[in-house]
Amino acid sequence: MSNGRTGPEMRVAEVVGRVLHGHGARYVFGVVGSGNFHVTNALVAAGARFVAAAHEGGAASMADGYARTSGTVGVLSVHQGPGVTNALTGLTEAAKSRTPMLVLAPEATAPRSNFFIDLPSLAASVGADFHRVRATHAAEDTGAAYRAVARGATVVLGLPLEVQSAVTEPWVGPVPAVVSTPATAPQVEPLLAALQAARRPVFIAGRGARTARDPLIRLADACGALLAVSAAAKGLFAGDPWNLDVAGGFATPLTAELIGAADLVVAWGSTLNMWTTRHGELIPPSAVVVQVDHDPAAFGVNRPVDLAVAGEVTAVAEAVLDRLGQHVTGSVDGGWRTPELAQRIRDHGRWRTVPYQDEGGGSPARIDPRTLSAALDDLLPRDRTVVVDSGNFMGYPSMWLDVPDVAGFCFTQAFQSVGLGLASALGAAVARPDRLTVAAVGDGGFLMSATELVTAVRLALPLLVVIYDDAAYGAEVHHFGPDGHPLETVTFPDTDLAAIASGYGCDGVTVRTIDDLAPLRAWLAGPRTGPLVVDAKVCGTRGSWWLEEAFRGH
Repeated sequence: MSNGRTGPEMRVAEVVGRVLHGHGARYVFGVVGSGNFHVTNALVAAGARFVAAAHEGGAASMADGYARTSGTVGVLSVHQGPGVTNALTGLTEAAKSRTPMLVLAPEATAPRSNFFIDLPSLAASVGADFHRVRATHAAEDTGAAYRAVARGATVVLGLPLEVQSAVTEPWVGPVPAVVSTPATAPQVEPLLAALQAARRPVFIAGRGARTARDPLIRLADACGALLAVSAAAKGLFAGDPWNLDVAGGFATPLTAELIGAADLVVAWGSTLNMWTTRHGELIPPSAVVVQVDHDPAAFGVNRPVDLAVAGEVTAVAEAVLDRLGQHVTGSVDGGWRTPELAQRIRDHGRWRTVPYQDEGGGSPARIDPRTLSAALDDLLPRDRTVVVDSGNFMGYPSMWLDVPDVAGFCFTQAFQSVGLGLASALGAAVARPDRLTVAAVGDGGFLMSATELVTAVRLALPLLVVIYDDAAYGAEVHHFGPDGHPLETVTFPDTDLAAIASGYGCDGVTVRTIDDLAPLRAWLAGPRTGPLVVDAKVCGTRGSWWLEEAFRGH
């Protein structure tokens, strides 16, 4: 449908939908009620596709996963009042992750209404921005909110019910051009000096560096740095021979050893939180620590830094490269980029190369989560998107399943909520239908979110759901169990989760041994016209390595 004038007047809800589509909104996730009925239909009429979720909480995670995987704005549409509060956990995860997500939130503005909530305060409490549409400036307000999202914010857009139905001037487009102010050249001389002085530099790239792969690799090559990432940026340096993968609690023994020997650590778009630094113990006290971020408020929020460089990551890296010229420092004269180290990274740079004692077996049999994850990595196509929920299990799919690039990994851990992974994977699958999407979840998170399997079946998505099923909330079992606390509240009878998935219309298979993966092989070889749920009965005799590390910091 054209964005041009179709009549002498237009309702505000229709203006909002048309403006959002004009700015680039192509998918909208949600649950429709009376309050968001007209604005959602306006988006669809303008050309967007609506993805109906079973629950607003799932819709919020779908919009989040879509935005992270596509690199574009995710749009969520919910009903007023309970529609907003049902979506709150997913909204909080998005805000804490700085996901570019726009929430269309109808407002009952009369305090006596049973639907009334203090929407601006609610948004502020979870770290989201708030904008409100006015009847007299509907197109202007909507466009401003969308541009704020595109700059990397999660925005709640208040749509008062009486305003949505108001008659206003029709929006005829086009989207006004955005005039950008030339950025101030970043001051990089102190960073340049630090890089030139370092013999053992390490780059740790975080969420804020997800689009800066090329300049960071070129700069690392020029100064002899090794490359690492926070978990949120896994895949950013995939394929580079000097890639150490994830720093922090997920780090391999070799990665921890090398970061522990660094004399310079440069955090690119990373705040070096407790997970990335193993509660501050990963980076040696003698190392110079530099933080590069576009947001000055991020400097030193988790640990002191010796040097802060304000600027967008790509711009800072390019500016340093310009000044560095052809001079190479850390790769020669005592630097640590040697053939011997390159061989060590090839041989020991992945968790799959670290020996372990398989703890599977028993009667009935249960499979070791490491053995399961290694087998999955071998079976699955290389072109994949891996989405990981929260729980004791989460290090195994995060570190055993390789991903092709940073868009191939979606890590829903900013709020550390169990139960967001499955719906986030649905959004990722919508964003990248050309890749196999793998949702790695625990049994607790699966049961919290299983209702969205209905959505997966409706969409006929070729989604693989792998449940690391230890019949418990494993993190709590391994946190409190060693001290003798009773565990009846966090352990459960074994449940046939594959049968539950089948009830929703999915194919389901139970896996207790490697041989039980045969149906997965057949599904991967076939047309994959719908989701497959693998209920992997994993052994839970001990906590995961990363959780043991985390508990030592508590």
